[in-house]
Amino acid sequence: MTPLSSQILEFTKELPEGAPIAAKALLHLGKRAAVDQALSRLTERGKLLRARRGVYLRPVESRFGVRAPSVEKVVEETKVRSGETIVSSGAAAANRLGLTTQVPVRQVYLTSGPSRELHLGKQIVELKHAPGWQLALANRRAGEVVRALAWIGPKTARQALRSVSQKLTPVEVSELKSAAFSLPTWLAKPVSELRVG
Repeated sequence: MTPLSSQILEFTKELPEGAPIAAKALLHLGKRAAVDQALSRLTERGKLLRARRGVYLRPVESRFGVRAPSVEKVVEETKVRSGETIVSSGAAAANRLGLTTQVPVRQVYLTSGPSRELHLGKQIVELKHAPGWQLALANRRAGEVVRALAWIGPKTARQALRSVSQKLTPVEVSELKSAAFSLPTWLAKPVSELRVG
């Protein structure tokens, strides 16, 4: 292994699980072409995973073998490093809220950033750009309700909202109502009609 490859591996050992590694962040170790080449070789040897063009991840080594970093950790690290809002998809939110029994096959997240795919070994995580209203109340249960209803669509949203609102606390209902101004009309109307408590 070249000294540059060894230096890159040493650098990546300090990073938390799921932290993206970009060639630009390694330019203090060598010239761009050499860094790109070292990253490519490390990927071929299985020392790094290529998540997407120009972005790599360090696999997790344990006593059970080598695995890709967890999806949750990759998403969390991406969120922290990019400053984007990233939340679970409407299908996943609808499943968690009991509005559907369908379990999403693909891991899809909504983001304020550009759409892209991340490859974590054999698993593909899709980050889809979403309008701001779907990202409202990002880390709150009321935000999950918004995303679930967006996924369900205008035809059955009112009925689904009636069902899910019974599971919400008065505080969560208030939060949901406070976001009504940013929602499309088909969703804002039934949300604004909710009763708190």
